[in-house]
Amino acid sequence: MTAQPLAGIDHVLIAVDDLERARMAWTRLGFTLTPRGRHLQQGTGNYCAMFARDYIELLGVVDAARDVGGLEAFLREGEGLRGLAFATRSGDATAVELQRRGLHPTPPRDLSRQFELPEGTELARFKLVSLPPAETPALSAFVCQHLTPELVRRPQWLAHANGIVGIAGVSVMVTATEPLREPYERLFGAAVVTTDAVLTVHVGNHRLVFATPDDLSALYPEAGLALDRPLPAIASLNLLSRDLGRTADHLTQWHVAHEAAGDGTLLVPPEEASGALLIIARA
Repeated sequence: MTAQPLAGIDHVLIAVDDLERARMAWTRLGFTLTPRGRHLQQGTGNYCAMFARDYIELLGVVDAARDVGGLEAFLREGEGLRGLAFATRSGDATAVELQRRGLHPTPPRDLSRQFELPEGTELARFKLVSLPPAETPALSAFVCQHLTPELVRRPQWLAHANGIVGIAGVSVMVTATEPLREPYERLFGAAVVTTDAVLTVHVGNHRLVFATPDDLSALYPEAGLALDRPLPAIASLNLLSRDLGRTADHLTQWHVAHEAAGDGTLLVPPEEASGALLIIARA
């Protein structure tokens, strides 16, 4: 197998009913958000919390008359963690390599996001590659190449009052993990590890953890994991903080509900974060 074409998680998508309400909630959580963006090829818009190598996208419907990629159907079950994008340096090369591995990627396609800045309108551009659902089972995922990274990673957008500096990974609740091993080994090779029926996929510096409800609850007993939507579903977004004391102080100052877990992590319940359980560890 040649070098891994996927460099890690590029971003995690959180589906929200109301973009402005989500903006206020995530600002209260201590995140600096980019200006509101609008996707030109579809009826969705976003706010993003940017980090040095990855980011969180708050994604909402702004024009229901246009294609929204199934977002409306997801939101009928409630807000929450919708899916993720894997990072690549080249969408074209990744599509070729995935085909070589016997996978079935779509041809690379362009996506543009328009957002307003004081100096004028900017247009961030991306190249996306998708795989059939069976080739990323239990996970809604695609591949994303940034064509204009300098537009979305401005220094002032990378500093967050809560001290959070990036994404560690996600935890996905599934009915069984064994059927997932072969597809993810094909996609990621030796980066797939099973421990006591918990499947962990290492993607660059990030981890995807797949587990049954009982096993995931055993991993995070303080979280009280419960999902209203059918399985499989992303159960938690795992984040990294430069200073957990600073993170806890900010949450306390802004009256954000949170709890310190036995392993030293901080837990922020879904009702505080647009339906997403946040598990925050020391970077």
